[in-house]
Amino acid sequence: MGQEIEVIHSWSAPRSLSTSLMYSFAQRDDIEVLDEPLYANFLRVTGVERPYREELLSTMESDGNKVVREVIFGSGGKKYRYCKHIAKQRVTGLTNDLMKKGKHFILIRNPIDILPSFGKVVPPSFNELGLAGLASIYSELCESGKPPPVIDASELQEDPEASLRGLCEDLGIPFQAAMLKWEAGPKSVDGIWAPWWYKSVHNSTGFTPAKKYPSPFPSSLYDLLDQSLPFFNMLKRHARKMSDIGRSPVPCPNLPVPANEKLLAWVGDEILPRNSAKVSVFDSVVQGGDSVWEGLRIYKGKIFRLEEHLDRLFDSAKALAFNNVPTREEVTSGMSPAFNLYGCTLIVLAEWKPAVYDNTRGIILVTATTRRNSPNNLDSKIHHNNLLNNILAKIEGNNAKADDAIMLDKDGYVSETNATNIFLVKKGRVVTPHADYCLPGITRATVMELVENEKIILEERRVSLSEFHTADEVWTTGTMGELSPVIQIDGRIIGEGRVGPVTQRLQHAYKLLTDESGVFMFGNSSKGTGEWKQWPEEEISWK
Repeated sequence: MGQEIEVIHSWSAPRSLSTSLMYSFAQRDDIEVLDEPLYANFLRVTGVERPYREELLSTMESDGNKVVREVIFGSGGKKYRYCKHIAKQRVTGLTNDLMKKGKHFILIRNPIDILPSFGKVVPPSFNELGLAGLASIYSELCESGKPPPVIDASELQEDPEASLRGLCEDLGIPFQAAMLKWEAGPKSVDGIWAPWWYKSVHNSTGFTPAKKYPSPFPSSLYDLLDQSLPFFNMLKRHARKMSDIGRSPVPCPNLPVPANEKLLAWVGDEILPRNSAKVSVFDSVVQGGDSVWEGLRIYKGKIFRLEEHLDRLFDSAKALAFNNVPTREEVTSGMSPAFNLYGCTLIVLAEWKPAVYDNTRGIILVTATTRRNSPNNLDSKIHHNNLLNNILAKIEGNNAKADDAIMLDKDGYVSETNATNIFLVKKGRVVTPHADYCLPGITRATVMELVENEKIILEERRVSLSEFHTADEVWTTGTMGELSPVIQIDGRIIGEGRVGPVTQRLQHAYKLLTDESGVFMFGNSSKGTGEWKQWPEEEISWK
């Protein structure tokens, strides 16, 4: 009488190195393997044709639930039983025990590597490939509270030992070195379909590296590839990845705000989850960087200075000769308008963002050697996506361990920082550089209005760097940063090295303004309808 056995289920699409992996597990001394035990049931239920159909149905049990009960979960002579399953063979009518019992993992392979050899036995099709079913199996297991490990066939080919060790760890079984090699030729565990499908694996003695220069992909399979890739990419996001050094799993980067993991974004004409929010590599913003954008701040459910941001967005689009801009909902772009064949892409991204600067204690600035663009080269009044000029200055700031970097114009006067506009206070007067070499920011304009409302003298003129070094107070302004006090520039302490009285006064006035004004996100609202959560920023891009 056999003993109770622990079942390991491998789920994959065809041509995914699933037979090689089955051979690998068959080398263990504690495991027995089954090659597609549900195949006959699949043929009986679906009626699909195979060259070996009649032979298979006459020699293999075709009652799926009987197979699950007596073959897959029947008693055995080893500790483990490895079942190689093809995802499409999980058809309706099978008992839930198939998914509830045992340990499951998903084996994936890029359809660009599967499809060229697929048609040697059966014509390739979306259903025959079965990646949608594989994604469904993954989702169902996740919903049951047992998310399965996902292993990429390319990792198996690149480093078999590291991949197998990782898979064994995920399955809770010890790795055995015998899994790395097997004898060439047919195996006793092969299904009767092996002569049609297993020729290449019968010539192998282990996992072999992928071809460095694969054959050109057949154009006739392009549509099928296009249909299948989203399911592969979804599964690949959950696959165990190996680093180049140490062969340890590469952790996913932590988001500053975990809630952003589940955000939705509007791209083009559809709402997409974060991981699917992409633009084509052929898009003109990738090819030429022609895009304009706005970052909006939301306070208590209201978008602050919405109309001003939209005005600047449209002005920037016009300055870049974007065509067909009839409304605030539609724009067109292109490095040259004649090159744009498909019209614009509208992107709306709403996400939670932490504070960018410490507005209570203040920030530190240094002066960058990178000069701000001249209007002779690229007018800063266009709110575009070509930010290399700013990024180079920011790198200088990072290297100096500063929060941001001041950028000078071509004549050596202060223009702005790499990310914000800048103000100083000297003997009760507020001074800010004119906007010839800087972006005329929405927050900048708002603060200038507040300065005048507070009956403080305001000057907009050329300002030298030494004037900032010797100022009584300095602050920067931006949508995300609001009013950020500056306590040190290039090693010089500003004022008394803390937030000054004029800065505090204007910070308070700005907060009152954001509380009182703005456009509600969801139509009309009134006090008493409940607390609004603050949603710090929404970004709109047109390209």
